[in-house]
Amino acid sequence: MKKTPSPTDEESLLFREAIKGTRKIKQDTLRAELRPVKQKRELRESREKLGVDHFFSDEYQPHLEEDGPTRYVRSDVSTFELKKLKRGSYPPEIYLDLHGMNQHQAKQELSALLTLCRKENLHVASVMHGIGKHILKQRLPGWLAQHPNVRAFHQAPREWGGESAILVLLDIEE
Repeated sequence: MKKTPSPTDEESLLFREAIKGTRKIKQDTLRAELRPVKQKRELRESREKLGVDHFFSDEYQPHLEEDGPTRYVRSDVSTFELKKLKRGSYPPEIYLDLHGMNQHQAKQELSALLTLCRKENLHVASVMHGIGKHILKQRLPGWLAQHPNVRAFHQAPREWGGESAILVLLDIEE
């Protein structure tokens, strides 16, 4: 690698004349502190503390029907199970309230809920996302459709939250 030669006296004099009358710029750029390793470690520790074993992608977009209430049934599950959810034949065994949470917190709580359901052998959960700005209401079906233990979900009947909640039917561990 070649080094650039240092300027001659004549070049230095020409440079000084060219910048005559200018003032030195004060450095006012703020540099962000990079702490990626610590942040990743803290994130991993918080996930482990919650008992989270499944992580949801925000890019995944399942093919859900646009018209009517929010609903989904896995391909290997009977659509009759979806009808039972709609009618309220399956009462929720556990509730999760996501009111006031941001998307990151909601994903962690949802994953922790699904992990707990599998450990405790719970089959039906009610996830209350609220109305608000519809952010969690739009994201929640995409997250649930990604999870391998979710068999089906449907907008909850009125007595369990109606438009502000989703009933989730989970795989039965035997």
